[in-house]
Amino acid sequence: MMSRSYTNLLDLASGNFPVMGREKKRLPRVMTVPGVISELDDDQANSVSSDVPSSVVQDRIIIVANQLPVKAKRRPDNKGWSFSWDEDSLLLQLKDGLPEEMEVLYVGSLRVEIDLTEQDDVSQLLLDRFKCVPAFLPNDILNKFYHGFCKQHLWPLFHYMLPFSANHGGRFDRSLWEAYVAANKIFSQRVIEILNPEDDYVWIHDYHLMVLPTFLRRRFNRLRMGFFLHSPFPSSEIYRTLPVREEILKALLNSDLIGFHTFDYARHFLSCCSRMLGLEYQSKRGYIGLEYYGRTVGIKIMPVGIHMGQIESVLRLADKEWRVGELRQQFEGKTVLLGVDDMDIFKGVNLKLLAMEQLLKQHPKWQGRAVLVQIANPARGRGRDLEEIQDEISASCERINKTFGRPGYEPIVFIDRPISLCERTAYYTIAECVVVTAVRDGMNLTPYEYIVSRQGESGSEPSSELSGPKKSMLVVSEFIGCSPSLSGAIRVNPWNVEATAEAMNEAISMNDSEKQLRHEKHYRYVSTHDVAYWSRSFFQDMERTCKDHFRRRCWGIGLSFGFRVVALDPNFRKLSIDAIESAYIKSKHRAILLDYDGTVMPQTSINKSPSEEVISIINMLCSDDKNTVFVVSGRGKDSLGKWFSPCKKLGIAAEHGYFMRWHAEEPWKTIGQSNDFGWIQMAEPVMKLYTESTDGSYIETKESALVWHHRDADPGFGSTQAKEMLDHLESVLANEPVAVKRGQYIVEVKPQGVSKGLVAEKIFAAMAEGGKQADFVLCIGDDRSDEDMFEIIGDAMISGVLSSNSSVFACTVGQKPSKAKYYLDDTTEVINMLEALADASDPSPSPRIEEGFSP
Repeated sequence: MMSRSYTNLLDLASGNFPVMGREKKRLPRVMTVPGVISELDDDQANSVSSDVPSSVVQDRIIIVANQLPVKAKRRPDNKGWSFSWDEDSLLLQLKDGLPEEMEVLYVGSLRVEIDLTEQDDVSQLLLDRFKCVPAFLPNDILNKFYHGFCKQHLWPLFHYMLPFSANHGGRFDRSLWEAYVAANKIFSQRVIEILNPEDDYVWIHDYHLMVLPTFLRRRFNRLRMGFFLHSPFPSSEIYRTLPVREEILKALLNSDLIGFHTFDYARHFLSCCSRMLGLEYQSKRGYIGLEYYGRTVGIKIMPVGIHMGQIESVLRLADKEWRVGELRQQFEGKTVLLGVDDMDIFKGVNLKLLAMEQLLKQHPKWQGRAVLVQIANPARGRGRDLEEIQDEISASCERINKTFGRPGYEPIVFIDRPISLCERTAYYTIAECVVVTAVRDGMNLTPYEYIVSRQGESGSEPSSELSGPKKSMLVVSEFIGCSPSLSGAIRVNPWNVEATAEAMNEAISMNDSEKQLRHEKHYRYVSTHDVAYWSRSFFQDMERTCKDHFRRRCWGIGLSFGFRVVALDPNFRKLSIDAIESAYIKSKHRAILLDYDGTVMPQTSINKSPSEEVISIINMLCSDDKNTVFVVSGRGKDSLGKWFSPCKKLGIAAEHGYFMRWHAEEPWKTIGQSNDFGWIQMAEPVMKLYTESTDGSYIETKESALVWHHRDADPGFGSTQAKEMLDHLESVLANEPVAVKRGQYIVEVKPQGVSKGLVAEKIFAAMAEGGKQADFVLCIGDDRSDEDMFEIIGDAMISGVLSSNSSVFACTVGQKPSKAKYYLDDTTEVINMLEALADASDPSPSPRIEEGFSP
């Protein structure tokens, strides 16, 4: 029995969202097409797509994130609010990389609570002055969404912290997940209110909104949409512990482009897609893509940068210069190591303090000379784990200062208050080395800010304080996103306190020329890979990924978070029974080629023998003298011959056409180029070797082929072994008359010149030679091997084996990319269509097969 809460969740995911509080006035939809558009029904789950092109095309981008890039402050008279841009917000800074003429709108929540009676006025004010659309979350949803699901489940899990017990991380709470879905639904409503689906781009940011792509894709199939994750993405072993793992993966795949800071994060995401959804990525000309129901979902790997202009403008401020002088005086004669971290459990602040303690123990020369200034930004989360870390840090600071401190010297200066960018820059300027020991962090821009601050204002004359070559040193954790791009930094495992202490000693002891070279290398990278470069690169890739959106036909299928869009060629359409029946009746010589598994027999069926209904339909088709009917399958001839023994006039091609007969009275013939199977003695030992070392794999032995299956093996290892086996077999069998091919979860070795396409070609040629050139062709299949048949039909028409006036119906089973021009959804529809043709047949008592017709 389905729980009430889970039923409500399905309603949310399907678009049936309960109204929170009183009904709010809608923001006007910004249109580029003159006319009136009716209000969208929030309960509607159908796709919306305009067939009328915009009269004025102006690209816009809607940036969606948990928080808007604005600061809100209550007016002194307590009447209303005043708002200003948050200059530190990445969302505001990324505008620098977007096209100048592009209009940018923002959707997100505010950091303050706005009274229900003020929400309409605030919404209009923010839209008019800032082009911002606020999403107001009811308090109960906000707490469960942000402090609940985001901070108790996603944030720890994405930073590799598992909920080992109810007191450590907390058990999964489905009500928090429902609040997360509800919050994402509210964000989607705000986006839809201002969205022009034909012209706009949507760029969604971070783990707070990972299911938002599904809500938007349900309404607008062709919406151009990107997503960027600013946190780490964990390895599949960690991510798979999340009870809603597939729902989130499928929601993200409704984006067109998914961005990550590092290849490690992208690799983990791709591994999850492979292991949980069976999707394999491809790399083409440097771009990584996932084929997902006919759509290519792009994967972007690009670390974010800092805003160079903002840092350089701060460097010019007189306040900064004054503060630098003050700090130089305070730390005169001292070597300053600096840490700037948010106060949370993953920043490794206490590990840094322990490393500093170890440094002073191991290298007494630094006692009285080395100072670690640790700036702790205010915590954004809350909970017992955070309180424990804060207590631990306080105890370490007190112990180290008590042990190594002396009058006029404290080895640890702990600053536990918010500081401005100006003051932070002053600390960067006087620090000899910045130390980052986070145990896991999505990116961390502190090293970038430090490098630019040590460089000073570009183009300015160096002051006497900073005259001479610029230099800087970094000790960074190997577990942070910026680490791969800082090749001159000393990378450490922060859990190894002794090694971190030695790295700190090496950094401050290094000669100036080496520090200068490392600094120059870092500055070249940081100054050219700034936030504008990042956003420009992401947007360009989003344009490239979405360029075919309006050329392809799209269907939305699936319920709840199983929803996805199937994108197909414009000429690909569902097979109409009326259309094929009309062509069938008019034709004189018909070729009907049917695959078996997945076409007339469901793949999920345990009993693989055909039903009485299928036997009856095939017999009715075979009884019409105008028809040549074949079952073309990869199955063995014995099984097919036994199953279809009641169908005396049915032709069968077994093992993809290696064995073939035109009717039940005819003996099986082989159509391969060679009957030499000596290669089996060479291929089988190789396959056995991989089978023994790949748990879950097995070998299928056919009369004409060997097939190695790895569907039940570990997805990653099985795929690797299959690639290796393919190379191995191709090398061993290079001089043998065989073809080695890799399919879905298989590696197959079979004789050369054997394929379903060659079977189709042989049937068409034999009919033409017998004076019965086919003027009607029906070819149905569901997998890759059937694509050979679809392809050969076009070649046969070009060569004249088939008439150019022939009615051709190449049909695949299931909506998926195919060389066929038609599709039917499942085996039931295939059988219904064949039944309609059988009913339209003209049974003839005379035998159809003539002596000279059978090859």
